Amino acid sequence: MVARSETRPGTGAAVPPPQFRAAVASMNAATMRPEVFCEEMPAPQRIAPFAAALSADVTVEGTDVGTGRVIVLHDPAGNDAWAGTFRLVAYVRAEIDLELVTDPLLADVGWTWLTDALAGHDAAHHAASGTVTRVATESFGEMGDEGGTAQVEIRASWTPDHDPDEAPDLTAHVEAWGELLCTAAGLEPVPEGVAVMPSRRGQRSTDPR
Repeated sequence: MVARSETRPGTGAAVPPPQFRAAVASMNAATMRPEVFCEEMPAPQRIAPFAAALSADVTVEGTDVGTGRVIVLHDPAGNDAWAGTFRLVAYVRAEIDLELVTDPLLADVGWTWLTDALAGHDAAHHAASGTVTRVATESFGEMGDEGGTAQVEIRASWTPDHDPDEAPDLTAHVEAWGELLCTAAGLEPVPEGVAVMPSRRGQRSTDPR
């Protein structure tokens, strides 16, 4: 699996600079849990001169319980809003119990999932921002017997800390995003010291039964 990189049309920067290529390579080096299927996706082309993106789904016993994407943006000229030349943008959506959607602490807890994941992976960063949204859906009429569903959505962006003369190592940042995705989907954390067989990114696992 290799993240697909894009360049913004009309910028004259047809060839991604070495810093960006190195950052994308570190992004692709991230290891995910076996429940996570991760693959490349088209990156947005109008936000920054260079971008690369990954998408992921969390599947438990054949059921998708969470989805997300992470994008690295790069502007060699710098961006005042980013306070840097690189920016990571992440999105996570996961199913939650319907009764949790009214919990007033859900938004704070959702944001803590992100900050704890970044800290736990030593993904040093600054200028973080984002939103946590809860969504409840009720069915009516002929669909009334399907019951209600609820999801939590986390949108966030942050600037990775790094030496300005070198490319940022994004491995820990992408692994933190993967942990956020699993936490939001309700997966139990992996006990400290227990090795996890990583997923085969770019290939969905199949059940031989």
